[in-house]
Amino acid sequence: MTYFYNAKTQSPTAKGVFTILAGLIVLVGLFNTFFTIRSGQKGIVFTFGKITDIRNEGLCVKIPFIQSVEKVSVRTQRSDADAAAVSKNMQSVSTTVTLNYYLNPAELKKLYSTVGLNVEDKIIFGRVQETVKAVVARYTAEELVTKRQQVKDEIVDSLMEQLREYDILVSPGGIQITNFKFSSAFNDAIENKQIAEQQALKAENDLKRIEVEAAQKVAEAKGNAEAIRIQSLAIQSQGGKEYVNLKAIEKWDGKLPTYVGSGAVPFIDIKK
Repeated sequence: MTYFYNAKTQSPTAKGVFTILAGLIVLVGLFNTFFTIRSGQKGIVFTFGKITDIRNEGLCVKIPFIQSVEKVSVRTQRSDADAAAVSKNMQSVSTTVTLNYYLNPAELKKLYSTVGLNVEDKIIFGRVQETVKAVVARYTAEELVTKRQQVKDEIVDSLMEQLREYDILVSPGGIQITNFKFSSAFNDAIENKQIAEQQALKAENDLKRIEVEAAQKVAEAKGNAEAIRIQSLAIQSQGGKEYVNLKAIEKWDGKLPTYVGSGAVPFIDIKK
């Protein structure tokens, strides 16, 4: 027996269901035809799973049920990566690298095809680790402190060059490196060294001070000796006794003793 569809013989209920289904299909098709790309985004268009186009911001159209779109941010993003390394003199070093990066909009197709969009886990974290280890290994722990800016510049230049190969771009000044952290034992050694240097400097300064004070005392003693010598010569040149009396008169308070014993009255020379 052969059956065929006849719209004239279709019941009103069946017609209503058919109309609703057709309307839903049209609506779904319309919703799958139009899409919007916001500012700071790009749209990767896939046709049967293959990348066929990159769409810019605005209202866009695609073929429903055949094409799909994945929206990608091309704005600057931040990534914090911890890194551990060993210095030239075998000291453990750790630091944190903060990276402000963005995906190259002109190479999204290539980037998606080779790496995907999870660039932090697949690219950035690994490159940061390798770069920090390679650069830190060329310096001693002390040099990492005294030449911090030079070390930072080497890490930044190397990291930017490596990421550029994967179409991950970094703006100038987009990489910050925190202070290098060392083991507690090394920090204690540095502190003890600084204390020893300060003590040595203090001892050196004390020695210089003592030498200066000694030189001052020698100069003072020489001055006193010279004064005594000159004074002796003056006494001798002025008759001796008269000069002594003169000095005594300069120190006398003008009072005579209340009694006179066997001693002579000051400054009175009785001639017999």
